[in-house]
Amino acid sequence: MKNHLKRIASPKTWFINRKQNVFILRPNAGGHPLEQGMALGVILRDFLKLASTMHEIHGLLQLKEVLVDGKRQKDHRSMVGLFDVIAIPELKSYNRLVFDQKGRIIVIEIPVSESNMKISKIVNKSALSGGKIQFNLYDGKNIISTQKAKVGDSLVLNLSKLEIKKVLPLQVGVSVFLTKGKYAGSMGILKEIKGTQATYHSNGKDVETAKEYLFVVGEKKPEMHISAEKSSEKNKEKALNV
Repeated sequence: MKNHLKRIASPKTWFINRKQNVFILRPNAGGHPLEQGMALGVILRDFLKLASTMHEIHGLLQLKEVLVDGKRQKDHRSMVGLFDVIAIPELKSYNRLVFDQKGRIIVIEIPVSESNMKISKIVNKSALSGGKIQFNLYDGKNIISTQKAKVGDSLVLNLSKLEIKKVLPLQVGVSVFLTKGKYAGSMGILKEIKGTQATYHSNGKDVETAKEYLFVVGEKKPEMHISAEKSSEKNKEKALNV
C-alpha cells in the first residue's frame, strides 16, 4: 500500500484544503473504512496543531504518551476513526473524532471524564460455549460477554478494561447519529423502523434514511459529547490550513 494519497482524490469526508499540497498521509489499514478515519499524524499536526511538521510528530509520539482508545500509539500512520478518543495526558489534551453536520471529519474537545469511554456499534455477533457471545464492533474491536444485545445496538465501553458498561438498543425513541448517506453527521430521535428503512426526527422535521446508517448514541440524549456545533468555527479555520 502506498504511504501517501493525493489530496484531490481523498475521501469527501476529509475536511482538508485539497489545493495547498499535492499529497496527504494515507493511514494504515485499520478497523475503520478510509472515509471514516484519518492518519494519527495528520490529526495531531493539522487539526490539533501540536506540531508544524511530520518530523516533529514522530518525536512527539516517541516522547509523550499518545493514546487512541486507551492504547498508546507510536506510528504516525495509525488509523483514527469515527468516535475514537485521542488522549495526551501530559498535555491534558482529550479529543474525539466526529462528523460535523455536513458529514466531514472534525476533532472536538471532550472532558477528561469521557476520555475512558466510547460508544461502539455492534455489526456482527457469534455464540460461544458457556453461554457467552462475541460481539464484533464497527471499529474492529471484539468483546466477549454474557450480556444480551442485537446487531445494530450500541455498547457503552470502558476503554481501559474493554468491558461493557451499558447496552443501548436500537429501538424507537432513542437518540441516533447518522454515519453515512446524505445526512451523515446529523442527530435526532428515532421514530420508526420499517424493514431496511428508518425515520428519525431532527430539527423539527422527519427524515427518512437507511437503517444501516443509524448509530445509537443514547436513550434520550447522547451518552457522550459528539456535537460539532461549538467546534465548527474552530475546525473550519484549522481545515483551511490543513
